[in-house]
Order: sequence, then structure tokens, then C-alpha cells
Amino acid sequence: IDVYRGQLQPTRNFIAWLAFITFFPQLVAGPIERAGHLLPQFLTSRRFSMPAAVDGCRQALWGLFKKVVIADNCAALANQAFSSSDAASATALLAGVFLFTIQIYCDFSGYSDIATGVARLFGFSLMQNFAFPYFSRDIAEFWRRWHISLSTWFRDYLYLPLGGSRVSRPLMIRNTTIVFLVSGLWHGANWTFPAWGLLNAVWFLPLQLAGNNRRFSPVPPCAPLLPAPREALQILSTFLLTMFSWTFFRAASLTQATQILHRIFTLQQGHPLPVPGYVWALVAGFLAAEWIQRGRTHALDFSSSNLPRVSRWLICYSVLFLLLKYSGEQQDFIYFQF
Repeated sequence: IDVYRGQLQPTRNFIAWLAFITFFPQLVAGPIERAGHLLPQFLTSRRFSMPAAVDGCRQALWGLFKKVVIADNCAALANQAFSSSDAASATALLAGVFLFTIQIYCDFSGYSDIATGVARLFGFSLMQNFAFPYFSRDIAEFWRRWHISLSTWFRDYLYLPLGGSRVSRPLMIRNTTIVFLVSGLWHGANWTFPAWGLLNAVWFLPLQLAGNNRRFSPVPPCAPLLPAPREALQILSTFLLTMFSWTFFRAASLTQATQILHRIFTLQQGHPLPVPGYVWALVAGFLAAEWIQRGRTHALDFSSSNLPRVSRWLICYSVLFLLLKYSGEQQDFIYFQF
């Protein structure tokens, strides 16, 4: 498509083209790299960079921690809550939805971090695929920071060809709705996926119609530790909206999704969900680490940091220790099914 549009010159190097389409770190589940970004890297000489390799190892380590420790531990408990949704209490279902919300982020972004880190070991640079999306201040910002390679792909190859936002309001609503609907259908044929996509369109459209869908700028590397009360409320409300939407994404059917939400909002009694204390501690520690580093590319990104070298390595060894001690029951990456 890029060649057809005149945005990219066709390569005459068959080996480089073959290496691009079979580049193993991002082949299975992203980031979805464009030829214009990755292909030229196969055509230029590269030299081994120790700082880049060390940072790549740290990013891969953090991605592995997110997947094996956070996502897999959350998955076992979320599965338990969703499998007994007809008899679980409101607090159990709320905990299950929250844990799945953490699971799906750590599962998706964990793979991207591993792929990006491994690519850096070979001297390749992949795009940042997740930019701490759960700290977004509205849904529009969330979609600029969640699965960036897929979101921008839909923008460039579906939304803009439909006319984008440079059309009348009814057509803009149509274009946005189509993009979110296709995004849902891309994940599967179950009715829960288009429902998830349409819900996000409902959250997104009021901001777009009011012209507020780009009101927030990227977070700087040295962001303040404590948010302003207004910002904290914005982040919390956005997180709750995404939790609501993820209920449909995870549920086996629309009936189950509505049943879960009904039981939560009506404070139904039922079976509890025994969540071990160490799981809550791991999730809290994980969110704290991501919050502190939210202006960087990943939580173990120490570039231009004032931390002493000993402290950096102590943090990495602590993550490795947690990885070895608290790895959950092995689960397949969620994105492998899409």
C-alpha cells in the first residue's frame, strides 16, 4: 500500500525484504512495524552498542516480568472469577475484572517489551507499542498510548482513507465508529468483540466532537511523582471506563458480560474470590514502578537517570528475583489467538 501511494520506494534487495517480513522478534504479536521504519535498518550497517544492548536486556527483563509474574498470576484469578460469574459476589467479580484489566495489559505489552528488547540486542529499533496507557487522562489519550502500532495502522489505512475528521460531523461519527467496530472484529467473531469496540467509540466520540481528543501532551521524562487532584480523578475515571469495556472483551458472551456488570452494580452476594496478599502486593508494586517511570519507554529505562549504577543493578536483580520466585502458572500470550 505504501509503495502504491508513493510513500515508499520498492526495495530491490530480496534478502533485506525477506529479513524484514520474517524478523522474528515482532513476527507473532507485534509491534506491527512498517516497512518504512524497519526495512531501511536492514539496508544500513550496524555496530554493536553496549548501552543499547544493556537497555534492551532490561526492557526484555521487564517484559518477561510483566508476563510471567503479573499477567500469569492475574490470569489464574481472573479465570476463576469469570468461570463462576453466575455465583460470584460483586466484590469477587469486580476483583476479577480489575485483575483481567491488569493481565491483558501486561500480557500484550510484555510481549512487545520482550520483542523490542531482543531487537535492540541485534541493533534494531522497534517502535514503542505501549506508552503506559493506564495512566491516560481520557479515552482519546488511552488510544494514543495503547497498542500504538495497531492503532496507527487503523488510522492510516482505514480512518484517513474514509475521510478522517476532515468531513462533516455525521461522516466523522461514521468513520470513527467503523474504525472501532473493525478493531473489535479484528480480535474475533464473537459478538463481545464488536461490543467492546463500539463501547470505546461511545467513550471516544464525545471528546472528538468537542475537539478535546488531543488536549493532553505526552508525559515528560521527569514527571512529578504526585499527580494534581484533577489529574488523579481523570486517570481514575479513564481506568474505570477501560475496566468496564474489558468486561465485554473477556466475557464468553454478551449475556455473561451483562450478567457480570449487573451483579457488580447491584452489589450481589455470592462466592468470594480469594486473592493472595502477595498478588495484590505485586500488582501494587508493578503499578508504582510504571507510574514513576511513566515518562520513559519502559519501567527499567535508566537513560539520563541520576540513579547510581549500583542502584540500577540492584533494581534489575530484584526484578529477576521476583521473576524466579513468583512466576505464575504458565499461560499462552493472549495475542497468539488473534
